[in-house]
Formats: sequence, structure tokens, C-alpha cells
Amino acid sequence: MIALAYRAASDLAAPLLRRHLARRVLTGKEEASRLDERYGIAILPRPEGRLGWLHAASVGEMQSLLPLVEALAAREPDLHFLVTTGTVTSAGLLARRRLPRVIHQYLPLDRQAWVARFLDHWQPDFALWVESEFWPNLLREAARRRIPMALVNGRLSARSLSRWAWAPGFVAPLIGSFCVVLAQDEIQGQRLAALGARQPRTLGNLKFAAAAPGADEAMLARLTSSIGGRPVWLAVSTHTGEEGIVVAVHRSLKARYADLLTIVAPRHVERAEAITSELRAAGLSLAQRSKNEPITDATDIYLADTLGELGLFYRLARVVLVAGSYRWQGHNPIEPALLHRAVISGPRVANFQDIFDRMTRAGAVTIADEAGLAEALDRLLQDPEPAARSAEAFARKEGEGILARIVAALEPVVGTAGRGKLGDH
Repeated sequence: MIALAYRAASDLAAPLLRRHLARRVLTGKEEASRLDERYGIAILPRPEGRLGWLHAASVGEMQSLLPLVEALAAREPDLHFLVTTGTVTSAGLLARRRLPRVIHQYLPLDRQAWVARFLDHWQPDFALWVESEFWPNLLREAARRRIPMALVNGRLSARSLSRWAWAPGFVAPLIGSFCVVLAQDEIQGQRLAALGARQPRTLGNLKFAAAAPGADEAMLARLTSSIGGRPVWLAVSTHTGEEGIVVAVHRSLKARYADLLTIVAPRHVERAEAITSELRAAGLSLAQRSKNEPITDATDIYLADTLGELGLFYRLARVVLVAGSYRWQGHNPIEPALLHRAVISGPRVANFQDIFDRMTRAGAVTIADEAGLAEALDRLLQDPEPAARSAEAFARKEGEGILARIVAALEPVVGTAGRGKLGDH
């Protein structure tokens, strides 16, 4: 009953969905020239031979997916890949990698006619979904066509679990449509099993297999020269309300480090205007990356409000605060750890609880509440090397063998590489 109601509602919502996409074009969240893809209309032809479909919702999922695509491409030289995403930034990340035999498309919105048109054109031999985006019409249609599917690096927040759990008869067939379920950790496996996943396995978090983000060497040298020998720390993935915490900490630390430079990389760069207003109202000197404003000796805050440059900002600071951990539920600490940075976080990390718990036990992260943040940062700024060494060692150890284990576990799906070959699933 709920499934029928959902399908009917999504069918009737076509005009609203079109207006929604038009608004997203105006804010730069959609590419106007490729909007037809959101309606399941493909301009590119389907390549001959086997085609694997891999879906990653946004940048974080795409970064996890890239090493898997490369591993599968090396193992299956005749296999082509259709990679779908839902954001412009993730599409840009894939485009910059220029992977052979890979086609990118934006995922159609979850309306029956649009997802059917998408699947009619591409006819994937199998599908791999990364993490936690479950679109009912699309999953049901793929299952109806007997496309073998796997959930890779599966993750489900406690909030999402409670939201889905109110309709077990609706969600169980969706989760049950995955022939193979690989969860990020035991907690995620238990949550997915509670919704109907069949025998979820925990082989490690695919994020540990991702390469550390790169940086433009010329720009890195230029900014490093501008900063000189100043002490620097980075607050990455800040959410609304957390810039105020950064301001207070910066002022507190200035008493000890008169030439301190704080870099702020907001989670959502579209908030840049509001952030600049807040920082300037606090009386701080600000340089904005998106406007190519130079870092001078007087600069207090460098606002890193661009996309695709986190690798650059990580390399400018030896100490990294993974924000979203005071006003949200935490973000991924793996990238700064891989780059040999001292990692610090607030206490609200439910979205990555397992990783933070294990990092804490390994001495690879410092957890500080709002009141203790300045003091914790002070200690790390004085000597970041031991913490950075522990963080990198943890990340490298966690990444050992993960990719090979996951590729092997996907054999029942990828190795079949043909629609309808799995029998009943």
C-alpha cells in the first residue's frame, strides 16, 4: 500500500520536480546542459558489451567509489562503467580523474517513468550502490528487471534507521533487493539487517582505500610562501554555528600565538557570504580563497570557500579540526589522517562513531568539547608530530587489504555480469 502511494505521489509530482530542478540550476546545483539526464534521458550511447552501473550520491561516496572502479577496471578489462551521482561537485571529481571506460550520468529523479527510461537505455549488467541512498522506484524497477545489485560500504544513521523503521513492509523489499550487502562496520551491519538486509558482512570501510586528496603544487607553494612560518590550523566542514566557535578559539589562542592563522573550510560553500559577514563583524581580518584574496601578515582567517581543494588546505595546516562535530553529527576524519595531520574533533560524531571510537583507542584523534577546544589545539600546535604520526599509522593499517576483500566479496554480482543470471535473489 505504501509502495503504491509512493509511486502515485511521485508520478503526480512531475511539475514540482521540474520546478525544483530549475531552481537548482539557478543556484549552480545542476548543470543546465545536462538536465535531461535527471529525467532519464541519455544523450550518450550505451557502450557495447558488459556495463556495470555504480552509484555514488555525492563527493564523499564518489571518493570511496574511485578506488573500487579502478580495481574492477584492472580485473575486468572488457567491462565498461556507468557512474551516476546526484551533485555537480561529484561529477567534477570524476571528470578530473579521466578514468578509461567510464561514463558519467546524473541519476534520474525517482519517478517511475524516468527511472524506467534510464534503465531501458543503459541496461546495466549489474549495479553497485555506495553507502545509503535508497530510491524506492529505482530499486524496485532494477529488481524487477533482475539486475544483480550490491550495497557497498553500507551506512545508515540512527536517524535514518528510525525514519525507515516506521514502514518495515515498504523498506524490507528495497534493502532485500541487494544480493550482497557490505557494511562499513558492525553497527551499520546491524542497522541494515534490522531493515531487511540479507546477511550483511563487515569487511572494512572502503573510505580507507581512497587516495588522499591531491593539491595543485604551484598553488601550494604560493600559499605556503605567503604564510611563512606562522602557526596554522584548519577547521574543515564547519556547519552553521561552528564559525562562532572558531572565532572564540582563534581569539583565545592569539594570546599565545600572536601570528596565528586560522583556515576555515565550510561544509557548504554557498554559506560563504554569511560567514564573511560574521567574521568581519567579529573584527577579524579575512582573506577569501574564492576571490583570490592574498594572505598577508594581518590576515586572521583564510576562508577556504572553494570546491575540490581540500587537499590543498589540509597541506597548509599541521593540525585539523574535523568540524560538524559540535553542531552536526560528525564528518570523515580519514583524509587528514592519511595526509599525516594531527586530527581533532568535537564530541558529536554519531555519523562516524565506529571510526572515531577506534581512532580514540589508537590515540589517533583528540576529542575536545567546546570548552576544552582551545586548550587541546594549543597542545597540538606546540607539537603536532606525535598525533599526526598516530593518525596516519591508524589510517594506513585500516586500509590494508580492504579493496581486495571487497572486490572478492562482489564476485557473485560482478562476476555474473549478466541480467537474470543470479536465479532468484
